[in-house]
Amino acid sequence: MSKTNLLVLSVFALLCQLNPALSADPALQQPTSAKPNIIFIFADDLGFNEVGCYGQEIIKTPSIDRIAKEGIRFTQFYAGQAVCAPSRCVLMTGKHTGHSFIRNNGDPKHLQYLKPKFGWEFPGQNPIPDEELTIAEILKTEGYATAAAGKWGLGHFGTTGDPNKQGFDLFYGFNCQRHAHNHYPKFLWRNSKKEDQPGNDRTLEGETYSQDQFIKVGKEFIRENKEGPFFLYLPFAVPHLSIQVPDASVQPYRDSVEESEYQHKGYLQHPFPRAGYAGMVTHMDRGIGEILDLLDELKIADNTLVIFTSDNGPTYNRLGGSDSDFFNSSGPLRGRKGSLYDGGIRVPLVAKWPGKIKPGTVSDHLSALWDVLPTICDVLHAPTPSDIDGISFAPTLMGNKTKQQNHDYLYWEFASYGGQQAIRNQRWKGIRQNMMKKNNPDPLKIELYDLKSDIGETTDVAAKHPQIVEKLVSQMKAARVSSTLFKFKVLDRNDDGNQGKK
Repeated sequence: MSKTNLLVLSVFALLCQLNPALSADPALQQPTSAKPNIIFIFADDLGFNEVGCYGQEIIKTPSIDRIAKEGIRFTQFYAGQAVCAPSRCVLMTGKHTGHSFIRNNGDPKHLQYLKPKFGWEFPGQNPIPDEELTIAEILKTEGYATAAAGKWGLGHFGTTGDPNKQGFDLFYGFNCQRHAHNHYPKFLWRNSKKEDQPGNDRTLEGETYSQDQFIKVGKEFIRENKEGPFFLYLPFAVPHLSIQVPDASVQPYRDSVEESEYQHKGYLQHPFPRAGYAGMVTHMDRGIGEILDLLDELKIADNTLVIFTSDNGPTYNRLGGSDSDFFNSSGPLRGRKGSLYDGGIRVPLVAKWPGKIKPGTVSDHLSALWDVLPTICDVLHAPTPSDIDGISFAPTLMGNKTKQQNHDYLYWEFASYGGQQAIRNQRWKGIRQNMMKKNNPDPLKIELYDLKSDIGETTDVAAKHPQIVEKLVSQMKAARVSSTLFKFKVLDRNDDGNQGKK
């Protein structure tokens, strides 16, 4: 569905509101308040095993655990990519990285001439183009107020990726991911205007913690739109490095978490990095609790779908003081952020919607971030774009397993961290590594893992299952189109442009 077609639908919906006789569809004649509010909460670099309901034993996350207890917990949910920006693009557009416009992090060097005009101090990421249709734009046509508070990473103000041009009435936070590397920024963006943050100078500590600002703005937006319907997108910047959090959230872990010496590299150095990291996650969880409590206070929780997940796996190699080994951040999974092994892309997802989602549900439904857009469309009975890769998991949310459609496969490609490609087909996981490494004698070699018996991807069984490998190779080739922005020469050459270019 193009934005032109979306505009046509918007005009038609408006005419139907003015004259209900124009439409025979009773859904278009419902009062606006009957539509559910939607809150989507996105942690940054939070591992599969870093919250209590997934097995975390050190870091306390009672609010996220509450969502799972009152709703559903997914055990086989995957991120859109192993790093930030492309995963956000996958979420917003419903297209996996074989078709999405943004497939890697990166600065738009050809747009830096705009910096003086718009007052940029950070470069921003490559912008998604105007023709890409986002969740927020779809919800706008359904009469929703829309806001995002957190980290955007899909295009600076003044570009086609400007969040205000991609369906959001309000954007508040970090537009550029590099800006978000410090949680005590000198300023945050409120739409295209800078808003100074008192007492901050981008050092280790400050007076105004950005995470608290996102919660504050999110709560203000909920109160202003409590009559609904509203869509609140909270793409937090924690627990992404640097490790920074108010001292009150560090103190509870100072006595219980043992620190160890290490060689610091990258980002600001926290004096108590393990306690500080745990404090960041718990502080984020406390803010989520404030959001849940506000829904209860306003008596709108029963008409609000809340979803929480992460954009990719946890940080590696004690970068910035992080310690994913100490916290067992990926649980039994292999890999960290940047890797297409499951530790880099399998993430927690919990959701609650009182009266619609059965409390205490645990689902092994195989799904991914590109399924969120069609799921939201399904929940609203809104038209779903035809050119996406996602499949709605709304039937699983509502307990209608017999109506749940399943993917033939899940697909990722990543021309970074050596060059990688991966596919998940039911129990089977195929992955290619080091595809861009010089002198690699076989860049198209596939490792094969049986995740049913080997969740840690420890034993390559490709030699034992040549027919499975052949099938996955065929699906990998069919799953992608080449990208003019994110070149992946090995795959582009191998596929010979069989699907055209994107």
